[in-house]
Amino acid sequence: MVTIHEDLADALHVALRERAPIDPIAPAHPDLGVDDAYRIQQGLARRIIDCDGGDTVGYKLGLTSKPMQEMLGVDVPDYAPVLSSMVFSDGHQVQLERYIQPRVEAEIALVLDHPLRGPGVTAMHAWRAIAGAVAAIEMVDSRIRDWRIGLVDTIADLASSGATILGSRVVPLEGWDPRLVGMVIARNGAVEGSGAGAAALGDPVGAVAWLANTLAAYDVTLEAGWFIMTGSLHRAFPVAPGDVVRADFDRLGPVTARFA
Repeated sequence: MVTIHEDLADALHVALRERAPIDPIAPAHPDLGVDDAYRIQQGLARRIIDCDGGDTVGYKLGLTSKPMQEMLGVDVPDYAPVLSSMVFSDGHQVQLERYIQPRVEAEIALVLDHPLRGPGVTAMHAWRAIAGAVAAIEMVDSRIRDWRIGLVDTIADLASSGATILGSRVVPLEGWDPRLVGMVIARNGAVEGSGAGAAALGDPVGAVAWLANTLAAYDVTLEAGWFIMTGSLHRAFPVAPGDVVRADFDRLGPVTARFA
């Protein structure tokens, strides 16, 4: 089984580097489960770091909304490390020629001031560990052909990570509730979607607690200085060269990504 984990991590890394998607993993390997998918994911992350440099700078949550969970027939989120080579500043121009089938979504990123390690982490513990929130745009991409993904496929494929664009302000959480933060996202001035923080597993702070507890089984601590992408607040949409995407958040302000 170790060999198949490594072989599939290799195949996904080649797909990423050559922009050549592969067929869905799950139908060809029906014996692979969620734990196998996370092993493949770990191998893919190692290969990206070995090739591009950098390190883990946070984690992302996916499948945090009920519609997405129902679409894939699951009842829990998935997750993946965020790698520094995939993170950019507000206003960055993303070169789409590096990607296969990109889509974008707006999210609340929560920055940790103190480490968090489960088990037993509650939303209150998470709240105390969080330095503040940042407006963010995630560009997801899939190395699986035509986005024909199931749970095993997206987990193995680094939870469909592409790029992360972070706003410039870290806003402390005192005096407001991330669940109630509203957001509108536009492409070239036309509104594409809207949402609120509660779309992220019901509570972005609770989502961080869930992640800390889940990762404890794999001996992973959420480190101080890392940020957590807490999940999409709306339906993702595709982008093309020349597009400018801007998400405006209550409290957090705007974040913009440009695409070429």
